[in-house]
Amino acid sequence: MAQPAYVQGTLDTLLSADGSVEPAALSLADTTFVVLDLETTGGAADGAGITEIGAVKVRGGVELGVFATLVNPGERLPPFITVLTGITEAMLAPAPPIESVLPSLLEFLRGAVLVAHNAPYDVGFLKAACARHGYLWPNPRVLDTAAVARRALTRDEVPNRKLGTLAQFFHATVQPTHRALDDARATVDVLHGLIERLGSYRVHTLGDAIEFAKAVTPTQRRQRHLADGLPHVPGVYVFRAADDRALYVGTSKDIATRVRSYFTASEKRARISEMLGAATRVEAVECAHSLEAEVRELRLIAAHSPPYNRRSKYPERVVWLKLTTEAYPRLSVVRALADDDAAYLGPFSSRRTAELAAAGVYDAVPLRQCSHKLSVRTPTPACALAELGRCAAPCEHKITPEEYATTAALPFRDAIHGDPSQVVDALMDRIEILSGKCRYEEAAVLRSRLIALLRATVRMQRLSALTRLGEIVAARRDTVGGWEISVVRHGRLAAAATSPPREHPRPTLDAVRLTAETVLPGPGPVPAATAEETERILAWLERPDTRLVETSGDWVSPVRGAARFTALLNRAEAAASGKDSSVRSSVTDRSDDARSLRL
Repeated sequence: MAQPAYVQGTLDTLLSADGSVEPAALSLADTTFVVLDLETTGGAADGAGITEIGAVKVRGGVELGVFATLVNPGERLPPFITVLTGITEAMLAPAPPIESVLPSLLEFLRGAVLVAHNAPYDVGFLKAACARHGYLWPNPRVLDTAAVARRALTRDEVPNRKLGTLAQFFHATVQPTHRALDDARATVDVLHGLIERLGSYRVHTLGDAIEFAKAVTPTQRRQRHLADGLPHVPGVYVFRAADDRALYVGTSKDIATRVRSYFTASEKRARISEMLGAATRVEAVECAHSLEAEVRELRLIAAHSPPYNRRSKYPERVVWLKLTTEAYPRLSVVRALADDDAAYLGPFSSRRTAELAAAGVYDAVPLRQCSHKLSVRTPTPACALAELGRCAAPCEHKITPEEYATTAALPFRDAIHGDPSQVVDALMDRIEILSGKCRYEEAAVLRSRLIALLRATVRMQRLSALTRLGEIVAARRDTVGGWEISVVRHGRLAAAATSPPREHPRPTLDAVRLTAETVLPGPGPVPAATAEETERILAWLERPDTRLVETSGDWVSPVRGAARFTALLNRAEAAASGKDSSVRSSVTDRSDDARSLRL
């Protein structure tokens, strides 16, 4: 049987439910350790095979208790084990079986940190024994002295990390003899010697010791001092280079804990390792609450474009679909909104996505696709689309500007500002026809266009509903009894604060409104902030525990707006990604599946 999985505890396990650090993890001197050693028959960890258990409980260098017993393994003892340990079958015959020993051992381990030399071996046997005999393994934190020694001692000091070698190096009072209690006592002295050595590495807590034992890079170990002195508060942290350039910007509910995680074995990203090598300090920006931290992160990334951040670096690189203001309007991809009467859809993160949504519009309504500026007086030769019947040929004046506005331009305007059903139904009808003819690849192309168009429409209507309001004041309870307060103006976070617990939040709210940023209205669905910032604010406002305190107007969306197609959008996206087994990744295998995409 394979050895049970062993995972050494991480720093996260030291945190209690409210995120605070447990007292036992604050200092190695205050931590209670149970140093354990097992002797076995040498076989696999299958729930049996343990022949002897020795454990010593210590804290602050003082021995608190001892647990030692032989164990009847329930199987033959190999001769080489007798030669190695001196334990004979005659000695084990009257010994209790492991199922009788486990209750006392588990009680001895309660509330302590388990220490062993090559801990995966000992922990694996104990976990297997608990599983075999119906005992719940308490999953204590584990510190492996062999792993710590590999990091703390050089080859020049010790040729290997065997227990006997380390016991001799640290002048242990008891030398290991391959008997459980002697080996456990030797491990105690090795542990104390290692703890003294860890002080030179600025390792003073249990969490630091556990992380130190892991395979962190030399850069992480050398730079871990950058996390010193940071506050345990929500906010933004900025890794800066020697010339004060921002290298990386991040956010967390606990700045100190998050920054420390960059110097642990859990951080394996190559670009972050490179960033840590170039960083010389970490700047902390304390925030009132998590929403302010998220917004400040976005703004700092946009302002400094840190080389090691991958997202949100260039919010200005968005594009829009514009319905031009001319006699025969057309769709145009533009980079900025103008304060005109044109209809805009967006923002899109890339030109490709905008063109995909435009293709969906062309599939649904007869908007012209040419880029010429057409005259209402002078005809222009028609293109191939008119000959194929896919364009009403306004260039040849086969349709009046009034008819064109009604049949082509108005459905697009309605789709982005009100009811998109005409466009959605037209696309769904085409998908159903194609799937009925088994033209699944073409139907999949239409589905991707529908997704791009519908996603942008739903997003823009949500943004517009918030950004048209001059002000929204909202609050939600924090974890300590106070109130997180946010003032939002035209979709931009204008101010944030947290009222003290057990005090009425109104004075704080009034004060923060008076000092809030002045935000002027502007054109488009995101007049005063990036779309990503407004979406973060929307997510915070829409949480069930957020309360709207005051608004300058009605926060409303169209009754028959794009939001009612959210379920359709989710189904289509799931089908496109292959995550929805009820909708084939090729859109459909039968026409019934296309109908199932409808609401």
